Amino acid sequence: MPKLGIFLRNMGPQSTRETLSACAHLADEGTVDDLWLADHVAIPPDQSEGSNGRYLDPLATAAYLAAATRRIHFGTGVLVVPYRPALPTAKWIATIQELSGGRFLFGVGSGWMEPEFKALGVARNQRGKLTDATLDLVNRAFAGDEVIENGQTFLFRPRPPRPPIFVGGSIEVAIPRAARYGDGWLPTGGDLDKLARGFDELRRAFDAAGKTNPELVCMTSLAIDDPKEAVEKARALVKIGATRIVHGERYADEKRFAAIVRTLDEVRQDLGA
Repeated sequence: MPKLGIFLRNMGPQSTRETLSACAHLADEGTVDDLWLADHVAIPPDQSEGSNGRYLDPLATAAYLAAATRRIHFGTGVLVVPYRPALPTAKWIATIQELSGGRFLFGVGSGWMEPEFKALGVARNQRGKLTDATLDLVNRAFAGDEVIENGQTFLFRPRPPRPPIFVGGSIEVAIPRAARYGDGWLPTGGDLDKLARGFDELRRAFDAAGKTNPELVCMTSLAIDDPKEAVEKARALVKIGATRIVHGERYADEKRFAAIVRTLDEVRQDLGA
C-alpha cells in the first residue's frame, strides 16, 4: 500500500504558527504518513498570488514541526537545491534527520523562477550543475564520518541514516538524476500516461545503475469531497507504480485540513481492503 501525504501550506495566510501546528497535529493523530513543504525565498510581487510573498523556510518549518509531533514524516516538495550552499544544506538535513528520529524526506529540484535566481545572485544556467554537486556531497557526507570538500577533510557529524532523496522535474532531467543520486522520482500532476511512461523509464534507469526499488512520489490532487472518486484515482496511481501519493490544495484553514485528513484515512482503508 502506498504512503499517503498532504502538502502543508507553509505559505500565505495558512502559514501562521497556530495553523501549521494545528494541521500537523491533526495529521499526526490520523493515519497520514507525511507532510510536504514548498520552497521559495524571494517571490517577486507579480508572482505572489496565493501567498502574498509569504513563505516560511521549509527546512526550518520541518524542524519546528518535527519537534511538536511524534510519528509524521516531513518532506520538501521540493527544496530548490541551487539556492543554498551545498555543505550547510547537508548539515541542515542531517540535523533534522537526527533530531526528528529519521522522519525527513528529501525532495529536491533545480528551480525555474528567473527573478528568484537573480535575487539570490545565483546563475540560473548553472542550476543543474549546482544541483548535482549538492546531491553528490549529500551522498558522500552520509556515507562516512570523514568527508573531503574543496581539498579539505572534515568530520560530518551527526551522521544519521541518509533520508530518501526524491528528485522532482521532467522525465528527461529528473530521472537520470534520480538514478545517479537518489531513490525515486517526484513528479507533479495527474497525467497517468505520462506518469506510467516516466516510471517505466525510471525502472530502466535504476536497473542500469544497479539500483532496485525506485519510488514514484506523485504530487497530485484528490477529490477530497468525494471519497469514492479519491479512492479511484489513488488506485489508478498505485496501478502505474506510485509508492507515495501526496494531495495538494489551497485549503483555507485547519477545518478544511481536517476534512483532508479524514478523506485520506478513508482512502487508506479502501486501498488496504
